[in-house]
Formats: sequence, C-alpha cells, structure tokens
Amino acid sequence: MDREHPGASDAPAPVARSVFAVQHGTRLAAETELYRNQYILVRVEGAFGGCAVEARELTPEIPELSGLPVRELLAHPCLPVRVAVLDAWLASRAPHSEDPRARRVPLPPGTPDERARARDSAVADLLSVSPGQRIALIGVVNPLVAALRARGAEVLPCDLALRETLWGDPVSRDMEDVLAVADGVLATGMTIGNGTFDRIRNRCLERGVPLGLYAQSAPAVAREFLGHGVTALSAEPFPFSQFSAEQTHLHVYGGPGGAGAGEPAR
Repeated sequence: MDREHPGASDAPAPVARSVFAVQHGTRLAAETELYRNQYILVRVEGAFGGCAVEARELTPEIPELSGLPVRELLAHPCLPVRVAVLDAWLASRAPHSEDPRARRVPLPPGTPDERARARDSAVADLLSVSPGQRIALIGVVNPLVAALRARGAEVLPCDLALRETLWGDPVSRDMEDVLAVADGVLATGMTIGNGTFDRIRNRCLERGVPLGLYAQSAPAVAREFLGHGVTALSAEPFPFSQFSAEQTHLHVYGGPGGAGAGEPAR
C-alpha cells in the first residue's frame, strides 16, 4: 500500500461506488445452531470487497459512504469498513478469477446443508492432515468440524460465539489455548476484521505451524499474506455461496490439493 496507494498516481483516484451491509442467519437442517453473520460490502470498479462486522457496528451511515474515494475510506474509524474497502481495491486490481496461483473449486447446486458440506470439505483440504494431528479451528462451523474429523484430525475448536459443537465438544473462547498446542491452524477471515489475525499469524510463524484461512471476509487482503505466514487460502468473494442455490466457486491458493483439485483460474 505504501508503494502503490490508491490515488497516489496520476490515474483517477478509485472510488467506492457502492457501500452496503448484509445481515443474515442460517440454521442448517442437521443442527439447531443459528449462525448469524453481518457483512460490510464495498464495490470498487469491477470487484466487491467484504468484511464481517459485529451487529452493533452496523450503523445507518454505512450506505452514505457510497461514492467516497477509497483513500478517504481507508482512514475510516471503523476497522471493518477499512478492511472491506481495502479488500475491494485489491480485488479490483487482481481478481481472484484471473490469479494464476488460484484454482477454482466448484460448489455444486443444492440445499444449504449440501453446499455447506461441499464448501467445508474443500476448506478442510487446505492443510495436509495426518491422523491424530491437532488442528486449531478458529471460527467454528459444525460441517467443518466434521470434515476435519473425517480426515483424522483432533479438532481444537475456538469461537467467540459458539459454546459447544454439535457433538457437545466445548469450544474455547481463548485462541491462545489452541494456538499453543496446535499442529496446524485453520482460521476464518473474520479474524482480519476483528483485529486478531496478526496474533494468529505471528504465533504460527513463531511455532512453525501451517496456517490456512477460509475467507468470505477479506479474501483479497488474506491473499497478500500467502507465503508470509499464510500457507493456504480458500477465497470466496461476494456474492457468497450461501446466497445462491446454483453452482459457485471457491478460489483456492496453496494447500496439498494441487492443480488437479479444481479448475485452473481463467
């Protein structure tokens, strides 16, 4: 950003043409847990950026930010706004669909449960999991817990909202507990917007353990850390898979799957 800040050249300064928020809930058929998510979403040129946000931060002023310069919004007092704007700007410069490092992994059409299982199966493959390996899961969804266990992992769940998994396993609220003992870490992109990502990345670097990110929130921002503490990434830019019953794609970077696990970026 210091080398190529939005608006720093003679080119027209990029503008956030559309800024809006989405609030939604999902209760999968196989469980009773209600997943609640809120996102701030930004359109810059041909790309969307997004960042998860706490409900209390969804203020009426969010849509009023539409039409402001990217440079101005990068100084906004709300971190999720800054992250969403940066995410959109980065994606406008380098779309995931055109990144030669990414492979497209299709999510088949189907019900919310079917699509969640397909998505989380792909996310579970971000790390090479050996039987008995302890995988810290920061940001818990039950289908992802199931997918990791199916690969032989001992899952160490951590989440700020969930108290226990579908199977009654206690969920830690303190990520330090799981980061200290994990053999690998899978973390949600939401950590970028709540200020915990730097600690997670630094702890993984200190301990020499792989870090995979699954990101609807800030996928283009997360991509900047590939090879710099982030081992693999499942990038899912807006519109997200839960907003469609038709086939959509993840853009997967790194991981043990190799080019044969999906379709090369076109």
